[in-house]
Amino acid sequence: MSRQADLTGKVVAITGGANGIGLEIARLLASSGARVAIGDLDGGAARGSAHNIEGILLGVELDVTGTESFTNFLTTVEAAWGPIDVLVNNAGVMWVGPFDAEPDAATERQIAVNLLGVIRGVKLAAPAMVARASGHIITIASAASLLTTPGEASYSASKHGVLGYLKAVREELHGSPVKFSVIMPAVVDTKLAAGTGTGAASMLQPADIAAAVLQTIARPRFEVVIPGYIGPLARVVNLLPGRLREMVFRRVVPNQVRQVNRGARAQYESQFDGQQ
Repeated sequence: MSRQADLTGKVVAITGGANGIGLEIARLLASSGARVAIGDLDGGAARGSAHNIEGILLGVELDVTGTESFTNFLTTVEAAWGPIDVLVNNAGVMWVGPFDAEPDAATERQIAVNLLGVIRGVKLAAPAMVARASGHIITIASAASLLTTPGEASYSASKHGVLGYLKAVREELHGSPVKFSVIMPAVVDTKLAAGTGTGAASMLQPADIAAAVLQTIARPRFEVVIPGYIGPLARVVNLLPGRLREMVFRRVVPNQVRQVNRGARAQYESQFDGQQ
């Protein structure tokens, strides 16, 4: 964008907003004039981030896997500032390694947060937006929504599911002024991606995704892929014969089974230990 969008007075709610990509989105949108609610499983971190960022912000504890918690998040924001103009579904988790070594707890957590958390957010926020004929739901998915990444089988499944779900909902609401966008970045330098390879793409920074969110609010599009060449590349390569298609994808998509640094991921993936 040639100039920063003016979001003065807009109400934005962000899930998983206390760190990483979500925190950068909150920072940038607040600096653009939006009133930003940061929802996070770590309520203290959400409130701390809201306090530390300049602007009008609110921190709320949020578990996207629970309908009661998600409902409370949205109603708290609405009670403070009025209707939500933009919901950013950002919360996500990832386990990396061979598909048959993945703990059941990690599989279930990824589906619960990455896919069902998005579905829950859409079901809770979209009807009110449709009723008032205004609103925008932006979901931070992944290039894994389009590509097949060895070592990220369940994560890829969750992100493929997100894209498919939002395509269907968007079609159901065809003709409504409510907008849907899916932002699909390659590997981003966050704790979630610690110890993973980037393949042919360069490592992205959380600020890159925040800038894409701001641009998408100003100029809505449904599918936003970062870097931009990945979308057209995937479409073209999918037209190739099977063996050639697989050869190209193996050259550009990282094989995380081979490349992952388990030591670098140990602290992040400890969140899956002991879960039922």
